[in-house]
Amino acid sequence: MGATPGVEITGPMHDRFDQILTDDALALIADLHRRFEGRRQELLAARARRQEEIAAGADLDFLPETRAIREDPSWRVAPPAPGITDRRVEITGPTDRKMTVNALNSGAKVWLADFEDANTPLWENMIGGQLNLRDALDRTIDFTTPEGKSYALKDDSELATVIVRPRGWHLDEKHILVDGQRASGAIVDFALYLFHCAQRQLDKGKGPYYYLPKMESHLEARLWNDIFVAAQERLGIPRGTIRATVLIETIPAAFEMEEILYELREHSAGLNAGRWDYLFSIIKVHRTRGRRFLLPERNAVTMTAPFMRAYTELLVSTCHRRGAFAIGGMAAFIPSRRDPEVNERALAKVRDDKARESGDGFDGSWVAHPDLVPVCREVFDGVLGERPNQLDRQRDDVAVKAGDLLAVDSAEGGVTEAGLRGNINVALQYLAAWLGGNGAVAIHNLMEDAATAEISRSQIWQWLHNGVTLDDGPQVTRDLVTRLIDEELAAIREQSGDAFDAGRYERAMELFTEVALADDYVEFLTLPAYERMP
Repeated sequence: MGATPGVEITGPMHDRFDQILTDDALALIADLHRRFEGRRQELLAARARRQEEIAAGADLDFLPETRAIREDPSWRVAPPAPGITDRRVEITGPTDRKMTVNALNSGAKVWLADFEDANTPLWENMIGGQLNLRDALDRTIDFTTPEGKSYALKDDSELATVIVRPRGWHLDEKHILVDGQRASGAIVDFALYLFHCAQRQLDKGKGPYYYLPKMESHLEARLWNDIFVAAQERLGIPRGTIRATVLIETIPAAFEMEEILYELREHSAGLNAGRWDYLFSIIKVHRTRGRRFLLPERNAVTMTAPFMRAYTELLVSTCHRRGAFAIGGMAAFIPSRRDPEVNERALAKVRDDKARESGDGFDGSWVAHPDLVPVCREVFDGVLGERPNQLDRQRDDVAVKAGDLLAVDSAEGGVTEAGLRGNINVALQYLAAWLGGNGAVAIHNLMEDAATAEISRSQIWQWLHNGVTLDDGPQVTRDLVTRLIDEELAAIREQSGDAFDAGRYERAMELFTEVALADDYVEFLTLPAYERMP
């Protein structure tokens, strides 16, 4: 129990944690929890009610009650904030010390400092990450590997602008209790960064900026906006200083893009096309709706599929109509220093992907590795030239209807044994790493995070519960999946050799079996996974 009334810290206080978990910072968390936790729980309950309606046969649609907001041409979001007028390349990654240094030095315009899908919510990661961000802004951060390789910030460079991604509304922080109740992970991550780094950023001519994940409605955006107003008022920061980019990574949110921008308009920095979570959401939301919403195996679904084109074009046109940035999706390829042919093929795909995004009007895009920064920058430079963005490109030619977003059956591709095995293999490797504290994992030359693991297990659940037959084999059954889990685990064990951690993989297999094969679908695999962590 600390000195802050009603606040209990149940996690260990490691070196320098007291510099982050100060009485005043915890008082901010407590104040926001007491004022807004009830609304968070109401909104999570509203998600469940909407899911029940969709499972009963209702289709998502644009909201009739907010038509006036969509049809009003007069409103705009706040003008671009300092440090994020040019976002042509954004690099993403967790907030460990090595990634912090590499991301800030990468040459990207923005670093998405991730406390969410590329991060494991170990207590040490969450508080240590806050320390790393503060040290980075103070330019006191460095890192040396056990082999003696050193990393430090470049002295004379313009570092990437930090944008922090807190956890989603569904996740708690079990190590911070307010009046005996777990605090929201989202509020904890938001408040600690704001308290310690807002003034540091303002002193550098920038500001406290955020990426907001996993939202499903404009009412959830309204909650964030009210929290921003309350926190700024408590800390004496001018209203509108905070800016937030919302990831449109759930299909319900795709039908409320304009309303989300409207709710956050004084704090808005735009929208992002979070493609992998978006695919996960399509599967999750429609998992019991039969073959109309069955996606082919994940590697077969490209951004050129008609329903994905509708999603990205609607996002660009919506953002630019309101003066907001439109940021493209992740290039997850991890360059190989041992296989130049793999690099050549993959880099060509990355280049094509970024050319499509820049050509469609996106103002920037994401990469997962510093080696991809020059590729993305070159493509966007070719379109932008000396301009910082494409906000002037309105895309009045775009007219997306509800049916276009729901045309999942327009995706080409099938379901094969190789695809089923691939889902199992990636999920087992990822979950083993996640349970060990690493949330961004290079697997088969791709940077996997929680979103791709969610796709993998959700596809298997959907194929199993909808009686899908493999294009080249039998029907997907529990017995088949269980056998393939054993076979893929044996293959991973052989490939890993002495590095194979039997205990961790046993826990990963247990967790994966639970979330992929259970009768009742688990909303997020990170929920039971988090309870398995210390």
